[in-house]
Amino acid sequence: MEKHFLGIDVGTGSVRAGIFNRQGDMVSQASHDIKIWHPKPGYAEQSSQDIWRAACRATKQALAESGLAAGDIGGLSFDATCSLVALAQDYEPVSISPGGEPERNIIVWMDHRATEQAARINRTGHKVLDYVGGKISPEMEVPKLLWLKENLPQAWSQARRIMDLTDFMFYRATGQDARSLCSVVCKWTYLAQPGAGGYQPDFFEPLGLSDLFERGLVPLEAHEPGSVPGGISSEAAREMGLAPGTPVAVGLIDAHAGGVGMLGLILDEEPEGTASFAKALALIAGTSSCHMTVSPDPAFVQGIWGPYWGAMVPGMWLNEGGQSAVGSLIDFVIANHGSNGDLLGLARKQEQDPYQALNALVADIKTMQGMEPWRHRHMLPYHHGNRSPRADPLAKGMMMGLTMDGGLEDLALWYAATVQATAYGTRHIIETLNEHWYQIEQVYVCGGHTKNQLFLQEYADITGCAIVVPKQPEAVLLGSAMLGAVAAGAYPSVVEAMKSMCQPGNRISPRTEHRAFHEAKYRVFKDMYDYHCKAVAAMSAV
Repeated sequence: MEKHFLGIDVGTGSVRAGIFNRQGDMVSQASHDIKIWHPKPGYAEQSSQDIWRAACRATKQALAESGLAAGDIGGLSFDATCSLVALAQDYEPVSISPGGEPERNIIVWMDHRATEQAARINRTGHKVLDYVGGKISPEMEVPKLLWLKENLPQAWSQARRIMDLTDFMFYRATGQDARSLCSVVCKWTYLAQPGAGGYQPDFFEPLGLSDLFERGLVPLEAHEPGSVPGGISSEAAREMGLAPGTPVAVGLIDAHAGGVGMLGLILDEEPEGTASFAKALALIAGTSSCHMTVSPDPAFVQGIWGPYWGAMVPGMWLNEGGQSAVGSLIDFVIANHGSNGDLLGLARKQEQDPYQALNALVADIKTMQGMEPWRHRHMLPYHHGNRSPRADPLAKGMMMGLTMDGGLEDLALWYAATVQATAYGTRHIIETLNEHWYQIEQVYVCGGHTKNQLFLQEYADITGCAIVVPKQPEAVLLGSAMLGAVAAGAYPSVVEAMKSMCQPGNRISPRTEHRAFHEAKYRVFKDMYDYHCKAVAAMSAV
């Protein structure tokens, strides 16, 4: 039987396993929820043991539903959120929680406990900061490492390995500590470009973090995504229901797997080599959103992470924009409106999910009143700070146009206003990138929001770009499976797998009738941040 390939995606709330054939068609998928704890505001913690168990269950279920045998899986790879994992000997957890809960050994990507450490690192002005858009984020690993050493010294001394979650999954599957260029370049300040030397000792030494390398907590070498230092161990194979020795490729951060799973489409549409990437942006839209672009030469863009060499597409530079809250912000606005209970009742009555019910309400409002109800409803969607291009983790959200109105119509209006606000944030990122090498015309989208037609059309109208949803919307899983295909020898390179396994799907074109309206609202969107800064300065002076 033809070999198939397994991608395993560790998201914020679940682990998913997807099995694909050589053409990029999904044969089966399964998911299993994972735990997350929020012991304090701004804190988010998980368990590597819980995540591994979920990965095993999801893989066994996906394999069972596919009808394939364990030996039919030719290769696999993992992707995961950029979360920090602390381990003692072997796979035993070291608690990173202030409460000392033994199972909680992961500081989740969204955790902002290291905001003060990030600010202190940024004051060093070290050259590595040029490769993270000028400012390091508390969502990256070095600030979290510094927080851990300063606040939980016992945990720091107990640790024998500290790694990104993607690298933990590879380690747990193979027994080999092989770090991915993707994780270390994007989140650990590793400079991978030829002649750069990897980790920079003069950056870590003043921070007091040299013992990361002296104690062997972090190896000095890193590996290209898709490379194969080894196969799955007998223990892991038994736990996952796979054949021992199945090739396991070094993986990617989850958003970057989505980029690999979509950007191959631009090579089919614009087969002019690497220059075609200038026109394309991959948007991985979920709890947060990531905006992935690649270029043949480094583009230094203030407020946009990167340029990262070899972190997603081998031999190419990556720039990464992002919004720290998108799906989570939309959910927050819905859940905290007084008519949320009425919405849930309406959705049950109509046998819809709440988003379908809201989209129907929004469509009715637009039919009767056009865009007029949104003329004076504005939002600055920085409720969890701004990742790009402001690079301001302390920014706060704002809403303007609040009234005493209530009811389902008011909820629908603020729901749509929130979608618009996140789209203005994406437009801001695209405009910032286009001031440099990029000429973005097409946005390839994956994630849960691909099922939301309001979301897709608003993003097209507001950015002015064509929105493309690939045939395989589970592009993150596909991207990991592509690495598995490369590991199995089905394709000679990641780029060849991208060309062959990405398939086109739906295309949403921007409408022009509301262009002037969105231009005005976009100006208000940017003015709101300026006022926010003035308010912060005024209150800081007293």
